Amino acid sequence: MDLSALQETARAMVAPGKGVLAIDESHATCKKRFEALGVECTEDTRREYRELLVAAPGIGQYLGGMILFDETLRQSARDGRKFVDVLKAAGILPGIKVDTGAKDLALHAGEQVTEGLDGLRDRLGEYKALGAAFAKWRAVINISDVLPSEALVMANAHALARYAALCQEAGIVPMVEPEMIMEGSHSVERCYEVTARVLKALFGQLAEQGVALEGTILKVSMVLPGKACPVQVSDEEVAKWTVRVLKENVPANVAGVVFLSGGQSDSQSTLRLNAMHQLGEALPWPLSFSYGRGIQQPALEMWCKERSAFEGAQKVLVHRARMNGLASEGKYTVEAEQGA
Repeated sequence: MDLSALQETARAMVAPGKGVLAIDESHATCKKRFEALGVECTEDTRREYRELLVAAPGIGQYLGGMILFDETLRQSARDGRKFVDVLKAAGILPGIKVDTGAKDLALHAGEQVTEGLDGLRDRLGEYKALGAAFAKWRAVINISDVLPSEALVMANAHALARYAALCQEAGIVPMVEPEMIMEGSHSVERCYEVTARVLKALFGQLAEQGVALEGTILKVSMVLPGKACPVQVSDEEVAKWTVRVLKENVPANVAGVVFLSGGQSDSQSTLRLNAMHQLGEALPWPLSFSYGRGIQQPALEMWCKERSAFEGAQKVLVHRARMNGLASEGKYTVEAEQGA
């Protein structure tokens, strides 16, 4: 394992003013999003939309990495250039989703464990040869008065740690993603408790597997009340709870922490990230974004409405990336938002 190379890659992913764009949606997710907006989901339409994202002029100023799906890693732009090469030319590191999805955890109703470890070593070798610099593995954590179970927490933490070790063995930076699901009526305090518990288990397992945190990126949810909770909280409260749980449970030598948007609106995810940097607290790691819909959605809606509006949709995309780049340094303002 070349730790210095892993560190260099990880630092580039969360360089000042930059974050990561997730475009790793599966065929099923693409189908759902496209058809909801009136566009048929085919290999050609997926390639066209992903070119819009990958080749957006100037987006490299605000992105250190982009997470791709297996199909996307192998696709090319209309001019024949591989998407991977388009990204590298823009200074964006290509990443790849490598888990095979969350499956029901045996004997634990309502809980799922992420699978995909079988054959992962060989797949990582292929992805490395195709140009991937980092990878992503997502675990889903449902929250209620009784969930998650200890079995669920440990099963997902162990899988994330084994995946991360295999990534570093292959010279690929692992992005470990435990996602606390927003569905439900749990309070912000309950989300904080569960997030703390999950992070403790995760970093315990990463240590047992010998994973170098200096070459690892944590992708995590913000601490939020469930969507059905009668007591919602301000952006500032979200920021305080989130920074607290991270400072208490994430080792200082982690290369960087990025957030998923997780069903928040594009404005919410930007404002809340910005609020964390406005708290004035010293943070031991870069704190940035790894949004999917939180950056893509406005561009997707424009493109689906009028497929010829390719360049216009790219400008909308770059604007959202820029706003989140500003938020990752606490520099987001309403004036910057309206100055598009």
